[in-house]
Parts: sequence; C-alpha cells; structure tokens
Amino acid sequence: MQANIRRRFTLLCTLATSVPLALADETCVSPYMKRLTSQEDFMYVWTLGVQGMGDEQDKLVTIDTNPSSNTYGQVIHTLSVGGRNEAHHSGYSDDRRHLWAGGLDTSNIFIFDVATDPARPALKTTITDFVARTGGLVGPHSFYALPGRMLVTGLSNNQDHGGRTGMAEYTNDGDYITTHWMPTDDNLQGATKGGQFADGYGYDIRAVPRLNVMVSSSFTGWNNYMMDLGKMMADPEAMKRFGNTVTVWDLHTRKPLKVLDVPGAPLEVRCAWGDTHDYCFTTTALTSKIWLIHRDKGGEWQAQAVADIGDPSKVPLPVDISIAADDSRLWVDTWNDGMARLYDISDPFAPKEIYSTRIGEQVNMVSQSWDGKRVYFTSSLLANWDKKQGPGGELQYFKAYDWDGTALKPTFAVDFVAAKLGRAHQMTLNARSVYARQTPVEPTAFAARER
Repeated sequence: MQANIRRRFTLLCTLATSVPLALADETCVSPYMKRLTSQEDFMYVWTLGVQGMGDEQDKLVTIDTNPSSNTYGQVIHTLSVGGRNEAHHSGYSDDRRHLWAGGLDTSNIFIFDVATDPARPALKTTITDFVARTGGLVGPHSFYALPGRMLVTGLSNNQDHGGRTGMAEYTNDGDYITTHWMPTDDNLQGATKGGQFADGYGYDIRAVPRLNVMVSSSFTGWNNYMMDLGKMMADPEAMKRFGNTVTVWDLHTRKPLKVLDVPGAPLEVRCAWGDTHDYCFTTTALTSKIWLIHRDKGGEWQAQAVADIGDPSKVPLPVDISIAADDSRLWVDTWNDGMARLYDISDPFAPKEIYSTRIGEQVNMVSQSWDGKRVYFTSSLLANWDKKQGPGGELQYFKAYDWDGTALKPTFAVDFVAAKLGRAHQMTLNARSVYARQTPVEPTAFAARER
C-alpha cells in the first residue's frame, strides 16, 4: 500500500514540474497552481491603509496591465476590507479562483473571489480566529497553494510575540486543518541540524514537488516587525531577535528534515524550475548576501553564501527576489537604497550582478511575467519601517517596466500617495483567460488524499 502511494505521489510530482514554460505568469507561483497562458490583464496590489489618507483602510487595488485595454495603466477597482491590519502578503489557491491575503498585526485573513469577475474581486470570507485555531500562531505571511489546500506560514506566536512560530494548513474553503511548528533546539521533531541554530523562526516557503521537499526561511516576531525601525535598530536586544535558519521539509509528510544555518534573516525563497536544478535562493536582510540552498552530490541539503548584494556595510536591506523561468537570472530588490539589481545565476554558485537601476526612494516587491519581458515593482515594506518622506511618486507606488534584455524601460506608474490609496505591497498577476472554458478535473491520487 505504501509503495503504491509513493508511486502515485512521484507521478504527481513529475506532472507538476513538466508544464510547458511558454506562459505569462509570474515565476514565484506554486507548481500546483493553475497558471496563466496569455498576457496578464490585471495586477492585484494588497495595500496598507494609512491614517489620514483616503478611507484609511487596507484594500485590494486592481490595476489594468493589458496594453490593449482602454484603461491600461489605471486603477480600475479598489476593495477595502475594514481597518488597518498590516496588510502584507497574498497568494492564490491551486485553482486560482481565490486570492488569500493576510494582516501581520491583527492576524486576519481575507479570501477574495477573483474568478467571478477578475476585474472586480469580491471579499468572500474573513478568517478572524487564526491565532486561536492554529494553537497560537501570529502574523499570517506566505500563502502557498497545495493540492486542495492552502499552506500559511506564521511570523510570530501569542505567548511572547517573538519569532518562534509555525505553519498552518487550511482547505481552499477556509477550514482549518492542522498546524506544523518550526523545529527548535529543544524540539527538533526528528530534524537534523546542519549548524548552530534551530531557532524556530519562520517567514516564506516554497516547494519542489519532484524532490518531495519544501524550503522555509525565517525573519522576526511581532515585537520587532511592529516596532518603529529606528527604535528597533537602536535596540541591541531587538537586533538579536532575527532568524538565522532555513529549514528543509518533507513535502509529503510536512516533517522537518534539516535545519541549515543562514545567518542574517533570510527572507523570500525562490526555487529553480529546471528538472535538474536541485536548488533554491534566498537573501539575508541584515547581511546583504545571496544564499544558495542546494542538494549536494550525496543528496544532502546544504546552505552556502554565494554573493554580496551591493555594499553590505551600507545595509541596502535586500527584500524581494524573483527568479527567471529558465533559472538564468535573479532580480534582487534592496529596500533601503531603492535599487533593483539583476544577477546572472547561470552558475548558481557564483551569481554576477549584470544590471542595476534605482526604482524609487524605497522598493520592496518585484514580480515578473514568465517570459521575463515585463517587470513590476511596489514600494512598501512595513508600516512602521517605511520611509515617511520622499519625492512625489517615489515613496509609495506601483511601477511597470518592459525588459528589453539590457535595461528596464518604464511603461507606467501609479502614485499611491497622490491617489490616496495607501502603501503598495504584495502583487499578483491575473487574466480573464485563465477562467475561460474551465472543465471539472478529477483530483489526482495525492490531491484526493490531501483533502
């Protein structure tokens, strides 16, 4: 019986990574997710409300990104969710019919219907009991699609609001299933340590189904991410409370396998798509380095710092990253200096910076189309960390560019301050075509068992 289940699981992994790459979707999506096959029509921007600006609420902002449209480059819809929740990350369900988005302060989760009318998303469900149902997780961060399920990483806990945390699983309908706590020195849960640390911190997660692994990173807890940035950086104790680990998990069982030392707060994880590329990248916010998380010739997972980002002594603070669909390039945003840098990663052990440009006073998220021809940026990091002053259009924004192979060419921008929208954070691409002529599909053996 177990052998049969394993064979079916292996088949699913193979199918999930053999999808043709002639697509237009962003490159950080889950391999289990329904993807775009045409030009994106919309960008949804999960936006933080600002006191004294507009309606002051967090909101989902829809921007027209189709050059053939009469409203190209314009905000065509906004949907406020009530209050300020520290809006942060969002992610689609595997069928792409719903977009999940979270608030790091209130721990509320908002589930939007984006299939009925993709130009005008509707709020379907608000989950307000995340902390209680998960056994104390705080700060829902990454929303990562699994077959019939949503995996949600946390940043903190309700005991001390520190960095020890875990991950929760939900059904696509928003019903809680279970919690997986990050391994710690006092409870490794069967994992091995590859270095000094097993701090139990969490942040982002990505899966490589063909290898049956997930890779998670670590950041900091509520006490830090809700603190004023200047105050936190001046507090030696607060600066000690950042994650120093990446954890490799068994995707099938959700059990931690190995905890790797990656000092300096590793943030976003982006895994290679190639079927012989057994590695992922992350960057460390505090030490400004690119790290390679890779499987060695003996099949063991290792972590290795492979490049500096800018001048680490100036703390450029790398934030979001985006890997090319052919695993040849890596975009790296650095929030503090507002720069976007492009690295040649054809040799993943020796990334080389080949291009850089300043996007704004600050820059956070980067998202690119699957063909790499369109690249988008937003500005906000955290409400209490964002810069408060800057030139018009350079402080809080959404910016769109074309990539011609040598440089970014501006196409349009939306000034979120002038439009009284708030602080622009997470982006997700969408298109009407992804919902056209959908037919029911029987779940795979693995998906059925996961439900």
